[in-house]
Amino acid sequence: MRRLISGKVRDVYEAPDNNLIIVTSDRISAFDVILSKPVEGKGKVLNAISLFWFVFTKDIIKNHIISADLGDMPGEFQSSEFEGRAVLTKRLKMLPFECVVRGYIFGHMWEGYEEKREFCGQKLDGEYKLAQKLEKPLFTPSTKAQEGHDEYVSVDRFEETLGRELADKVRDISLRLYEVCYDFAYSKGMIIADVKFEFGLDKNNELVLADELCTPDSSRFWSLDDYEVGVSPKSYDKQFVRDWLQNNLSGGEMQFDNVPDEILEKTADIYKECLRKLTEPAS
Repeated sequence: MRRLISGKVRDVYEAPDNNLIIVTSDRISAFDVILSKPVEGKGKVLNAISLFWFVFTKDIIKNHIISADLGDMPGEFQSSEFEGRAVLTKRLKMLPFECVVRGYIFGHMWEGYEEKREFCGQKLDGEYKLAQKLEKPLFTPSTKAQEGHDEYVSVDRFEETLGRELADKVRDISLRLYEVCYDFAYSKGMIIADVKFEFGLDKNNELVLADELCTPDSSRFWSLDDYEVGVSPKSYDKQFVRDWLQNNLSGGEMQFDNVPDEILEKTADIYKECLRKLTEPAS
């Protein structure tokens, strides 16, 4: 089966009937760089979390999942190495943006706020501290770079590219998705500080939710019990790796090839804990 894309984490293959097979690896990226060593089991956890959220949000918008059963896939994918990692999906015409919704001020938005810059054409009013909840969630789109860093863009540019009607629909659905996922995660003791959504158009030109959904790779999950305004919160995502890289510079450079095994093992445990907390039955 021909591989179409090898991304930071996922490999995409063509499948019969103009569909795709997406395989989630154990690779991990930070600051848009793939680390030299993987996080064991991460791909299965990401896949399970995405599938959970796709079912959870299916009444808000259609998604690209056809099946996660290996029996529904071509023979070469019906082996143990793909179990829990591969999904059969619809092929879509993907929109050229990552649709980021932020409920808390952190990361690039915090940097812009400290420098008194607009962020995606928006300027925050009032006084904020690091990791503080915003008055209301903000939609902050970015381009999708094949290599290197994504570029945040203004909402005006987003609308100009997609057209006002489609842009408004994407923004409204993104904010709605964030709201319902945030509320559920909060009930499980986690805060979704921000999240990235991706959308495409199907053969009928209908909007479809795609890629991954509310995983630790596409979202910031914080511990509700440990959350405190003004400090970098305990997270259930790859912020643990980001923090190590930022705190262990060598000659001013991040050591992407030298992350210790214990940091990667701890990161694997964090991913597994995120899945467990999301899916464990209410007590």
